[in-house]
Amino acid sequence: MSDALQTSSRASVSHAIDAKTFWRLIPIIVASLIVNQLDKVNVAFAKLQMAPDIGLSNTAYGLGAGVFFIGYCLFEVPSNMLLHRIGARTWITRILVTWGVLSACTMFVTGPTSFCVLRFFLGIAEAGFAPGIMLYVSQWFPARTRGRIIAIFMTALPISGMIGSPLSAWLMTSAPNAMGLRGWQWMFVCEGLPAVLCGVAFWFLVPNTIDEATWLTHAEKAALKAEVDSHTHHTGSFASGLSDLRVWLLCVVYFSFVAALYGVSFWLPTLIKALGYSGIREIGSMTALPYAAAVVTMLVLAWSSDRTGERRKHLAFAALLGAASLVLSVLARGNATWSFIALIVAMAGIVTTIPLFWNLPTAFLKGAGAATGFALITSIGNLSGFVAPFLVGMVTDATGSTALAMYALAGVAVFGAVLVFIVPGALVERNRSIHFETAK
Repeated sequence: MSDALQTSSRASVSHAIDAKTFWRLIPIIVASLIVNQLDKVNVAFAKLQMAPDIGLSNTAYGLGAGVFFIGYCLFEVPSNMLLHRIGARTWITRILVTWGVLSACTMFVTGPTSFCVLRFFLGIAEAGFAPGIMLYVSQWFPARTRGRIIAIFMTALPISGMIGSPLSAWLMTSAPNAMGLRGWQWMFVCEGLPAVLCGVAFWFLVPNTIDEATWLTHAEKAALKAEVDSHTHHTGSFASGLSDLRVWLLCVVYFSFVAALYGVSFWLPTLIKALGYSGIREIGSMTALPYAAAVVTMLVLAWSSDRTGERRKHLAFAALLGAASLVLSVLARGNATWSFIALIVAMAGIVTTIPLFWNLPTAFLKGAGAATGFALITSIGNLSGFVAPFLVGMVTDATGSTALAMYALAGVAVFGAVLVFIVPGALVERNRSIHFETAK
């Protein structure tokens, strides 16, 4: 058989394995991530009713929204180490079930203290989920497809905004005072229980390793393991994931992008309301539009990044697009329409930084090193999920406007974009060579 025919045959087998693996794993992962992100969307909407009901100031809401990430950060690395040892199916099932129950229990909060305490424990319950999913995906998909795969399952982030925004608004306005509960309380119940159902589905549908994949033949398993392993250049121990300076650099980069993301998304309904829109359902529908734009932007830039093998410029472009548009959304507040359009573009760029970012650490971390490296990145990065919403609330209370806070978030995104180019270019070039070699 000629070299060309052998290459064509290997490519056909690889694509067949990719398709089987994709359709067996990604749907349940996407569903779980959508439910996960509903936690972020629903609390932003709950604020519109919950804050006056239980006496939350903007500062108290920002603190409660952000304290979730303190619990998340403290237990992120231990959680991912347990996932590596116990297996993804068992541990992620545990995460999904416990956070679903605690999310539903938010209906019982009665004031700032109970709100903060429950949010803290919710963060503990959810710790390890995002890096665990990232670790799991890196063990199943080779570098040549990883950018698109990460973008596809991370469309769950904006999809949850598209679905959750109008759904949260509908739940809050359709069941007020039913059975003695307010609309925001019903919303937490209805959007918390699906996480429990996803946990049950994860247990029955997701195998721990390639060897346990019943849909692949022995030859396909061997081929997939060989390709995944050949594209990873650093294995390491648990300690190596914590001592690698590249990981710490990526922690700072991720911190910047997550700060911009949560600083805007936790306040998005409030930002839209400040433009002069008052109805909860109207705000819900409008909040879905920035997330819809983010889905398209994510997929387009991820496809371009995989096609060219270039990572850093795509990531920096998304961050700078988001930062510039966020500034424009403030400057154009005299015209509600143009300000909202700028806000749509800002969210599209900021949200897109997250999947594009993960092309960098997945290029050189694997195994135990990846378990701790991914967890360290997300735990430190997600500390900004505490800092950003809290500071936005403080600035808003102090100045009576979110303008200064939005400028600060834009600056943080620009800072992250600059740091991206300190990441060793060899990581990008390596992915590029892999891409063109496998595409022959």
